[in-house]
Amino acid sequence: MSRYVFDEAEYDRRVSATKQRVRENGLDAIVVADPANMNYLTGYDGWSFYVHQAVVMTPERDEPIWIGRSMDADGARATTRLSESSIRAYSDDHVHSPYDLHPMDYVAGVLEELEVADGRIGLEMDAAYFTAKSYTRLQRNLPEAEFEDTTLLVNWVRVKKSEAELEYMRQAARISENAMQAGLEAIEAGVPEYEAAAAIYDALITGTDDFGGDYPAIVPLMPSGDHTGTPHLTWTDRPFEEGDPVIIELSGCRHRYHSPLARTTFVGDPPAELERNAEIVVEGIEAALDAVEPGVTCEDVEEAWRETIAQYGLEKEDRIGYSMGLGYPPDWGEHTASIRPGDETVLEEDMTFHMIPGIWTADIGVEISETFHVTKSGAEPLAEFPRRLFTA
Repeated sequence: MSRYVFDEAEYDRRVSATKQRVRENGLDAIVVADPANMNYLTGYDGWSFYVHQAVVMTPERDEPIWIGRSMDADGARATTRLSESSIRAYSDDHVHSPYDLHPMDYVAGVLEELEVADGRIGLEMDAAYFTAKSYTRLQRNLPEAEFEDTTLLVNWVRVKKSEAELEYMRQAARISENAMQAGLEAIEAGVPEYEAAAAIYDALITGTDDFGGDYPAIVPLMPSGDHTGTPHLTWTDRPFEEGDPVIIELSGCRHRYHSPLARTTFVGDPPAELERNAEIVVEGIEAALDAVEPGVTCEDVEEAWRETIAQYGLEKEDRIGYSMGLGYPPDWGEHTASIRPGDETVLEEDMTFHMIPGIWTADIGVEISETFHVTKSGAEPLAEFPRRLFTA
């Protein structure tokens, strides 16, 4: 039974746009190893990225070629519309091989078959699952090739979303709302942190009455107590205590599309400093969202935030947001545009961002975030969830 997520026209549009980028860069082929980019171009969806896999594309060939482990080939048949000649599988002895075999040996063979072994080939050199050995094996097998770093080529094609993609992100936002509510309701003095994490996970997978959820590209992040100044910690066995601040950052996921959401709660009566910082964060977010419209730059949006918090003697060195949407572990970010000083990326209609301008001090942190869609008239926050400090 097939598991198609988009119609054929959606993939035709994506492949055509990517081929155009390949031509503009003077490339004969690209090797795509980022699982999100593989999914974007073909629809392939499986937890197989722990072994080497790739999509190979040339400007001349109608279809991309999916390359993966033999046991995953049926997954490609189930989730893509690729013809049989575009699904290529290497034998299992290429995995953790005792025979000095490597999956990139097989990829090199496909590139030779496509007659680009001596051409200019783009590689995703900084993709999470493209290893140093993958590169050296391609070099060894294709000594006449000229390799180019095209890490973000497909990512920049992805940056503007279709209406079908936006609908999945809106559905992910509904899941995010339910999961955030479940987490906030689970947190109270004496409850172990893992029980709150379990409640969040249950809601992320249960989804809504109309549709279920998928696993998110990042686990729920939940620093608490003395550690809310460190944003990327998860949960422990420790029970929540009276006087604990707790940050929850999570995302619903629908067909690999995300809509992240972060909120902060406090077990008991929050200190005045935390209440004040939360109010400042909310004011800054609203100023930044008000600055969003097609034609402004990422740094223009950040400036609205920075000028707002500066009135209260605060500053933040880190970026406050990034483009995102389709993703697999280890994250849902697209690694392209960032809302930060110096990023002159011009906002265009149908871009999507996660704005997460937390304020972290030595003692306590507060995070309140919104995922938004750039529309012709401004920012459309995807979640409908109170933008404030919560208490447990």
